[in-house]
Amino acid sequence: MPQLNPAPWLAILIFAWLTFLLILPPKIMAHTFPKEPTPQDTKTNKHSSWAWSWP
Repeated sequence: MPQLNPAPWLAILIFAWLTFLLILPPKIMAHTFPKEPTPQDTKTNKHSSWAWSWP
């Protein structure tokens, strides 16, 4: 029964993972987003404490 022979399937598995780990990540990371996020202001806002309306 050919499905019990692990030799070709092990090689296919190893080559598939090598493809995923070595070839695809640089291609995916090379993509740029059309709108880069802008940095927010670093100043802190002072918040006043909220007065409760009941005693």
